[in-house]
Amino acid sequence: MRSLAAVVPLAVLMLVTGCATPPSPAPERPPTSRPTAPDHQGTSPVATGPRSQGVAPPVADPGARGAAGRRAASGGQGGVRLEGALTSPTDVALRWDGKDPQAAGHVLEFATDPRGPYTILAFLPPGEHAYTHPDLIPDTTFHYRLRPYRGRASAAVDVTAGGGPYPEPGPGWSQPRTVPGGPRRALPTGGGGAAPADLRATVVQADGVAFTWTDRAADEDGLLLENRPAGRTGFRVVALLDPDVNAFGLITLPEERRAAYRVRAFRYGTPSNVVELATGGS
Repeated sequence: MRSLAAVVPLAVLMLVTGCATPPSPAPERPPTSRPTAPDHQGTSPVATGPRSQGVAPPVADPGARGAAGRRAASGGQGGVRLEGALTSPTDVALRWDGKDPQAAGHVLEFATDPRGPYTILAFLPPGEHAYTHPDLIPDTTFHYRLRPYRGRASAAVDVTAGGGPYPEPGPGWSQPRTVPGGPRRALPTGGGGAAPADLRATVVQADGVAFTWTDRAADEDGLLLENRPAGRTGFRVVALLDPDVNAFGLITLPEERRAAYRVRAFRYGTPSNVVELATGGS
């Protein structure tokens, strides 16, 4: 499986990994494509994400686990209602209904403490309404929430990597960073004029692509690098970046070496209700 822009802390990776249903085996992105610590400049922590999004199986009644095995807690103020249930002692199926017409997609997050911090499981397209979180640690309470994100994407650029030879890339070419000297950022995220502009992609090695763009939003919560590999439909998030970043390098997987790429400045919307589920014994 492939992570987005950052690596989950080791303790979280030992605890759980997230996966949609059905899972799709995929090669790992080489270590040079991601930082070695979750607080690396320009990135935000995310769990190991799926390479393809599937549909969760029907939500089964947890049986003897009773109310602790199925809960949709109150408290959310968003337009989406989240529900969940255990389909086995250590597998969780989540479903939601309702939609935000302005949302570009939803972020599914989990925590093992009701106070957080929450870790991102996946960025999901607006038409997705189910997710499975399998193979969880036993006898642990998990808290889930769903947040819409809003914001417009840049125009896409087509990239074809491979071949070469390529000159040796400069040091730090893949690190998320803010290149000074761009125009002043003054537009509110979500407006048409606030979408990133002037996206450029430069192939710097057989599997490496350096991206730069103009950040025109003044109040984004972050930026997303998205791609659509050749032959696929729909874009997916491949990197989550901090606000103000306008340069980043991606080590591509084989299927991503011929793909369309775009960047989105975004803001989070109001979270859904929080679903609390306790896994069973081992």
